[in-house]
Amino acid sequence: MGCLILRTPPLSSSTTITILSKFASLSKPAPTSLFKPHFRPFAPKPITTLTKRSFRGGVLAMAAAPGSFQKSDEEWQAILSPEQFRILRQKGTEYPGTGEYDKFFGEGVYQCAGCGTPLYRSTTKFNSGCGWPAFYEGLPGAINRNPDPDGMRIEITCAACGGHLGHVFKGEGFRTPTNERHCVNSISLKFATENSDASQ
Repeated sequence: MGCLILRTPPLSSSTTITILSKFASLSKPAPTSLFKPHFRPFAPKPITTLTKRSFRGGVLAMAAAPGSFQKSDEEWQAILSPEQFRILRQKGTEYPGTGEYDKFFGEGVYQCAGCGTPLYRSTTKFNSGCGWPAFYEGLPGAINRNPDPDGMRIEITCAACGGHLGHVFKGEGFRTPTNERHCVNSISLKFATENSDASQ
């Protein structure tokens, strides 16, 4: 933006006022939009943390944000056993009847063996006779469901790390509140009593 400098001889105050008023009428006022503040909208990301609170009969869990435990295959191989890696990260399946928790009915909570996120209360576990641990529901927000590529079954995974747990089946006639069976690999789980932490 340019400016005009006038060199004039000394004038009386009345003449000066007349000239200045005429000059001001020739200049255009600056657009008001130049003086308005401009702000970029700011949308803070929600902060979600993994917390556990003990209560009578189980553990109340708030699941971590989805994807909050993402690691490369090399990082997972460094912290998981070969069999855990095969099942949790490569979507394998353990042989029926061989899992540690198939016939186990202790009181506590089942956590993801990969990241430690609480997944199931022991009060939702039941004996389905299928050869794998069975639960009729997971903790709120802890488990994701996705159709298998062939569309035949629904895969269940840990919402926090994406670890493969097994599959969920509905309408099989089990007398459970949800009429669902979460068929879970034992090796995908770690059990913790109410007053302990399986990740320690």
